[in-house]
Amino acid sequence: MLVFAFSVALIVSWATIPPIVALSNAKKLFEEPNERSAHKIATPTLGGLAIFAGFKFSYLVFSGNEPLPERPFIAAGCLVIFLMGMKDDIFVLAPIKKFLAQIFATLLVVILGNLFISDFQGLFGIHEIPYWFSVLFSFFVVIAIINAFNLSDGIDGLAGSLGNIAAITLGSWFALVGDYVYAIMCFSLAGAIIGFLRYNLSNGKNKIFMGDTGSLLIGFVIAVATIRFIELNRLLSNEHHIYSAPGVAIGILFIPIYDTIRVMTARILRKQSPFKADRGHLHHKLLDLGYSHPQATLIISVASIIFIVLAFILQHLGSLKIILILTVIATIWYLIPVTKWARRISGKVTGRSEVHDAK
Repeated sequence: MLVFAFSVALIVSWATIPPIVALSNAKKLFEEPNERSAHKIATPTLGGLAIFAGFKFSYLVFSGNEPLPERPFIAAGCLVIFLMGMKDDIFVLAPIKKFLAQIFATLLVVILGNLFISDFQGLFGIHEIPYWFSVLFSFFVVIAIINAFNLSDGIDGLAGSLGNIAAITLGSWFALVGDYVYAIMCFSLAGAIIGFLRYNLSNGKNKIFMGDTGSLLIGFVIAVATIRFIELNRLLSNEHHIYSAPGVAIGILFIPIYDTIRVMTARILRKQSPFKADRGHLHHKLLDLGYSHPQATLIISVASIIFIVLAFILQHLGSLKIILILTVIATIWYLIPVTKWARRISGKVTGRSEVHDAK
């Protein structure tokens, strides 16, 4: 069943992109390059439509007979995110409108779908938490993950690859414990993303970006799956139970979470708005070092897999220790390309200065 869900989502996504590109070309629905862009030519941005089509079709078809009270609310939340993303990719929405749409989609899942984090499972010495705090914290988690994936969509293949890694990791665990509706959801998303990446990573006539439609949808689905992962582990007592589930969940999403927190913290320290766009993300630093889009995406994706493996290996240490260890490793790893980049820039400046002095 999971293989079928994955394959159908991939085929639908892959097959719908050429007509989407043709429509984008006809209607001139492009993203023009600017000073922050990693691309050089105008490129269609409606790839998220293909991801949504593949994911939604496969998820609804293959999970149709499985009982799950929150499923209609997850489907409705995905639709809200999709419609908001499409409108933003075509007309550009004000940030407050995008945020309100995210709030509404989250409300559908957390309040009406009754899907929220009710127990920290020992993180910070905290276990069960009050309902009102569960709801507020779950709202924060969903919106934070949505925007972390949105911010990671800066170079070809990155947001899709990180989303794919997270979806396959979570989906595989859901399959192991017999939670097939969520496994189907994750593998449907993974298949749809791979169908999209076939064109996103190419330089052919059908090259396309996922836009906000794609990155926000990926973030939303992964956020929902993450909450389910944490909550289900609270109830399990078999061999597939994950110790320190909150810490492992953060490990699964560590790269987008860490990079988002780091970039926003740096902006605040510079007395800028944390939401002001810049070229401070890790993928920008790798591009500045001369890596291509596929190379930078591969480096970050491999790092993400390493962090996930480490999180699972270290699960018996407790969530806080997992987070601290991964943060130290990530900070050291981040400083390596930054140091190389600074040396390269310094070398160029010194070289220009010597040429100028010689003149």
